[in-house]
Amino acid sequence: MSASGFKLVPRPNSERGNADHGWLKTFHTFSFANYWDPRFQSFGALRVINEDRVEASTGFGTHPHREMEIFSYIVAGELEHKDSMGNLEIMKRGDVQMTSAGTGIRHSEWNRNPEKEVHFLQIWVQPNLSRLEPKYFSRHFTDAEKTDTLLEIVAPVGQEGVSEERSGSGPTPIHSLVSLHASILTPGKTVSHTFKGSKGYVHLVQTSGYNTGVGKGNRIQLNGGLELGEGDGSFVFGAAGQEVKIENVGTTKAELLVFDMQE
Repeated sequence: MSASGFKLVPRPNSERGNADHGWLKTFHTFSFANYWDPRFQSFGALRVINEDRVEASTGFGTHPHREMEIFSYIVAGELEHKDSMGNLEIMKRGDVQMTSAGTGIRHSEWNRNPEKEVHFLQIWVQPNLSRLEPKYFSRHFTDAEKTDTLLEIVAPVGQEGVSEERSGSGPTPIHSLVSLHASILTPGKTVSHTFKGSKGYVHLVQTSGYNTGVGKGNRIQLNGGLELGEGDGSFVFGAAGQEVKIENVGTTKAELLVFDMQE
């Protein structure tokens, strides 16, 4: 599984930090809140991957952020974003919302639905510039656009095809040399990605239900070897110029994310 320094290192679902607060069920790929592990502080510019489920009529109250690129990938349900820049938006499946906190913002993330939970990934990336003017962006990507392909949904500001319009088409802009691709992979299908950066991370979304144990449900295989279940991930070392092939070896559709980090 390694060549020219290329290496895949699994991050099993059962070993992620997790907490059940009643209103919030959460997993932490990296140290966060009450979960701390010196081995998992960050990876390149990637600082947080939290897989959250927020109960109906609850959420994260207003709180501050600065000097961080923070975005949400909505898996199911509805998430209301409200911030000190005057933005108010309800995000649904397929939506990505990016807060470039810069010199400082305050925001809340709330599930206004009275009956259904919202399931989303909360991701933090360290910016490559400091003291940026705070900005907010949102994009929508359909299931059809992501099916059996790797669709670039987040990409660096300045990259061709990346617009800094608040709402628009193309990848969501980020002030960091990090890109994110998403796929909904049907059984037996394979997608591949050649990394630009030296580090990468693959995450299989936990779509079939909350589970703190060994990854179940959908299954993917990386380069014909390492298998991941739902909630599992894999660090990619020595990635630059290397290709990872991802095959759905399960019996149902698998929703996955591929991070590519040039810093």
